[in-house]
Amino acid sequence: MAEQKRDYYEVLGVSRGASDDEIKKAYRKLAKANHPDLNPGDKAAEARFKEINEAYEILSDSDKKARYDQYGHAGVDPNFGAGGYGGADGFDFGDLGDLFGSFFGGGFGGGQRRSNPNAPARGESIRQSVAITFEEAAFGCEKSITVDRYEACETCKGSGCEPGTTPEVCPDCHGTGTVQVRKQTPLGVFASTGPCSRCGGKGRIIHQPCKDCYGTGMLRRRHTIEAKIPAGIDDGQTISIRGQGHAGKNGGPAGDLLITITVKPHELFRREGSSVLCEAPITFSQAVLGAELEIPTIDGKVKYTLPEGTQTGTTFRLKGKGIPALNGRGRGDQYVTVYIETPRNLSKAQKEALMKFAEAVGDNNYEDRKKFFKKFKK
Repeated sequence: MAEQKRDYYEVLGVSRGASDDEIKKAYRKLAKANHPDLNPGDKAAEARFKEINEAYEILSDSDKKARYDQYGHAGVDPNFGAGGYGGADGFDFGDLGDLFGSFFGGGFGGGQRRSNPNAPARGESIRQSVAITFEEAAFGCEKSITVDRYEACETCKGSGCEPGTTPEVCPDCHGTGTVQVRKQTPLGVFASTGPCSRCGGKGRIIHQPCKDCYGTGMLRRRHTIEAKIPAGIDDGQTISIRGQGHAGKNGGPAGDLLITITVKPHELFRREGSSVLCEAPITFSQAVLGAELEIPTIDGKVKYTLPEGTQTGTTFRLKGKGIPALNGRGRGDQYVTVYIETPRNLSKAQKEALMKFAEAVGDNNYEDRKKFFKKFKK
């Protein structure tokens, strides 16, 4: 029975016509919400996180996405199901593709020629996500990333053959991995090319498979990699560690490890580019008389002299207290917006004192209030 998998577009919650940016935006949102670091012990979230990463790995790669759009899961996973690309009713879409290919030089795949199966091929990249704090994003850090990747089998050196033996060049396709097939159709006999059934499209036949990798030439191993997260990185950005992905085939280079950063929300700070934003409450008397405030920053507390008559909603700048630039040049600023906190639960004596203060001040010292009522009268 075929393995049941959800549609990758459904997993990411996007339509089939979604753009690359829409797919990336949906992935970042879902990966952040279901990240294991933010949902400790939640097995369901962990399973969704794996499913989300699998969907994004296919839909973010133009070649894989094209195969998936045409053939579904079978187009990107040769082990999916038991019926190959054929439909459930026995109709082989390949017949139709070969028929059109006879006229136009290719089937529905756009007429692409099959590449040499034994040519060096670059390994697949591995995608991972890591959650870091606001301060770690600002100043950089190191994180241990655990990856499971395919590497060349040490016993057979990636050949798939038992040591001392060599593979045989397929006598049917002569090492090309493809054979010509003649098919009888209502329009006559047409010739097309397809994967060689004898060698499975590999171009060679292994008679004595390696006992360690069973002829695949690859083994899955777990590694812990120390990744340097640069200072100034932002939520959703991705760093690449070259050569730490899956091993290449036939001597090709290894893929990369792509790490997408998730920055945990901070209790006090927000970020806009290289700027740090925060809000600070002040008392009525501090706003009226001025005061020396202690303001939290990502570097620690700093002192700021609040001028007399500061209005609620006033924003002031702390130069050089923002996020370091990702390229290492310069640093942003911190912007602090103050608001006046109204006191609660006043005693009778306090209320009487406040009433006397209000009577003594009157309306003459409230410029915005006078302007407001002047406009209201007009």
